[in-house]
Amino acid sequence: MNLNRLASLLNHILALVAFLLLFLGILEWVANALGYTLVHQAYRAGRLLELAAIFAIFVATLLLRQLREEIRKGSRPS
Repeated sequence: MNLNRLASLLNHILALVAFLLLFLGILEWVANALGYTLVHQAYRAGRLLELAAIFAIFVATLLLRQLREEIRKGSRPS
């Protein structure tokens, strides 16, 4: 497995985790507004959204790396 394929797989996994944390954070916020909890106060809704943002930063970094590699590959003389 080459490095680009591994980076792409990692990018997909991190994006999925970020979206799941975002969705869970929103659900936790709504549940807290109704007087319930989903994660038993292990993480508050704001912390879940912060974690989702951290994973999104890693996704953006990997996408920028892939973009840089494609630009370098395209600018080489044949």
